[in-house]
Amino acid sequence: MIWTMSYHNPVLLKESVDLMAIKADGVYVDVTFGGGGHSREILSRLGEQGKLFAFDQDPDAKNNIPDDPRFTLISSNFRYLQKMLRMQGITSVDAILGDFGISSHQIDEGERGFSLRYDAALDMRMNRNKGRSAADVLNQSDETELIRILKQYGEIPRPHLAARAIISKQPLESTFQLKAAIEKLAPRNKPGQYIAQVFQAIRIEVNEELKVIEELLEQSTAVLKDQGRIVCISYHSLEDRLVKNYFRGGHFDGSMEKDFYGNLIRPLEPITRKPLIPSDEEISINPRARSAKMRAAEKIAGKND
Repeated sequence: MIWTMSYHNPVLLKESVDLMAIKADGVYVDVTFGGGGHSREILSRLGEQGKLFAFDQDPDAKNNIPDDPRFTLISSNFRYLQKMLRMQGITSVDAILGDFGISSHQIDEGERGFSLRYDAALDMRMNRNKGRSAADVLNQSDETELIRILKQYGEIPRPHLAARAIISKQPLESTFQLKAAIEKLAPRNKPGQYIAQVFQAIRIEVNEELKVIEELLEQSTAVLKDQGRIVCISYHSLEDRLVKNYFRGGHFDGSMEKDFYGNLIRPLEPITRKPLIPSDEEISINPRARSAKMRAAEKIAGKND
């Protein structure tokens, strides 16, 4: 296989796979295969009897499949984790790895519409064969819906202004048209950040990214073996908050329940009390790692839902 790290530089590579506590004959899942960097590291630590299943809904990821009998790529969204593993005859696994967000490849492929650097069609779908595109979302949503998307997923200040600006320019078909519609609202000191937040909000809505993470975390309890581990790498506060809250208390809203003896009722035990972040050296090599936060947890014995 021709292997290229230009597709996507795996973030916190050694640290994340270390936390998975790989056993030679274990069964593992990489739910965000992408360029295969994390999967390749996992395979390097497996014995002949080990197995690795990877998920990726982006058809481009098929170009990175390693020639390895221990590896299986499942061309599906990881929200179908449990169902797809059962179709492979797998009911339980030793560890799960999720490296959320979009890959460097997806950003750098201008025609995908993820980046504000390229003038391209407003697509933003991780699987271009399914679902609504960014143009569909922007042109079919009313002001109330756009305000919700911008506020909830982009944490945009005064989202009603951005929503009205977008509606005034409908129909929007290209990334530069969207950029032009909102750039006058951007703060003078941070125009790029504001526009990036708008793009992020639309991308999250298009791909249902937060809902998909919630579904993964909920299914992880049923899929993991006792003492099995889940490792998650997030790139913005919305993702990290979901992971942190679920690991700590088993609820996405941050609420916690205790039993009669004052013990927390939760399916997972956090391994990382605080998120791990990339070193300065890694960031200097891969600037896109700057915002990464990694958390890990272990399944508490007997917790299946």
